[in-house]
Amino acid sequence: MRTPQQILADAAVIAVVGASRDPSKPAHTVPLQMQRYGWRIVPVNPQADELFGEKVYRSLAEIPHPVDLVDVFRPAEDAVQVVREAVAIGAPAVWLQLGIVSAEARRIAEEAGIDYVEDRCLAVERAAGGLSRRG
Repeated sequence: MRTPQQILADAAVIAVVGASRDPSKPAHTVPLQMQRYGWRIVPVNPQADELFGEKVYRSLAEIPHPVDLVDVFRPAEDAVQVVREAVAIGAPAVWLQLGIVSAEARRIAEEAGIDYVEDRCLAVERAAGGLSRRG
């Protein structure tokens, strides 16, 4: 299992499940900040067409290219299904944002052999590690 810092350092493309159109929500500000630091953000939200200048997909299965990390901004009860979908598309890592914890989602990820982080913020970890994908 890689550390959260290693997962971020290795990732280039982050699918954000539950990305929000509302600029006052962390599900909007966190992906936007990650994008500003050089990560490619692929928003997943069934109610939007474009976010952060990127096409929005309705589900992880619709994304036509590989992703390095699935970031989850959904309630804990939804995390189990999101992790199953992340495993199905071959994502190497899943990250549940701050306040989201699921023993069942963790079990699914561990059984699939993918990295799993929960109850941590991507943007906080990025800042703490001084990470950037910009040259």
